[in-house]
Amino acid sequence: MVHSKGAGDAEIHRLAWNAFLEGTATARADGLYGAGQDLLVDSFSGNVKGMGPAVAEIEFEERPNEPFLFFAADKTDPGAYNLPLYLAFADPMNTPGLLLSPNMSKGFRFVIMDVNHTTSDRVIELNAPEHLYDIAALLRDPERYVIESIWSRASGEQAAAIATSRLHNIAGKYTGKDDPVMLVRVQMNFPATGEILAPYAIGHFVAGGMRGSHHMPLMPVPLNTGISYFDGPPVVSCTGFCVHNGKLTEHIDAFAHPFWDTVRGHVADKSMEMRRQGFVGAAMAPMSELEYTGITEKLKALDERFTLRGAPVTI
Repeated sequence: MVHSKGAGDAEIHRLAWNAFLEGTATARADGLYGAGQDLLVDSFSGNVKGMGPAVAEIEFEERPNEPFLFFAADKTDPGAYNLPLYLAFADPMNTPGLLLSPNMSKGFRFVIMDVNHTTSDRVIELNAPEHLYDIAALLRDPERYVIESIWSRASGEQAAAIATSRLHNIAGKYTGKDDPVMLVRVQMNFPATGEILAPYAIGHFVAGGMRGSHHMPLMPVPLNTGISYFDGPPVVSCTGFCVHNGKLTEHIDAFAHPFWDTVRGHVADKSMEMRRQGFVGAAMAPMSELEYTGITEKLKALDERFTLRGAPVTI
């Protein structure tokens, strides 16, 4: 939605929440599976954030030309955006604008959240390129440390907003993967559209897939693409807009270009290769991230059956 009431406005958030409720009612009437499973709080508290649905908002003074990208991912968590954002906003190997644009050369400020801290928002602000290694040290653990927002150091304007909600933190149990969304402003003082999209050609491994408990490559897909292989692979779509005088232009489907067909074939190969590893090692998410409680209960029962052997005798 586009509006002029400011970020976090209760009236706008209530409109969004009511839309989710109406959609859930329709889905239940049609007998669809999992209807409303992400609506984790019964009563509206003034802001959709923390109630289940993914939320990303940016407030800005409109430029003469105001392009932005809207990303929506399925079958994965917010950490899926860590690597693409790092490459787009901090790596000149991916983003030549960091070398060629005087304003972009001043770098960007990363706001990174510790999503394991559930009582309040625990965040750290780090500047690229000065703190590049510190940023990398955190982002290597996408299950815990997630980019919440990125800001231009030249203008102070916000460049990106990422939904950081972890559903299992809200519900206390598995209810489905987080399915994060993201807004990214592009061009002029921000990376070009192509620089933002380029990292998705990697098909990097993210948490998700079947029962939210595996590692699979992230596939960039056209709009309205369903989920198929092994409840995956994790997918991301991207819609491009401009906003002018507070109104959106017609959208473009960024991943519908024929180039991405080759990427999707590569990601499919990576998905099948990882699945050949079954339940062993890196093919599954770490124990702390397994979304279903069955295996943790099994391990707890097995732990009680372990015994200690006597001290070894040395001859």
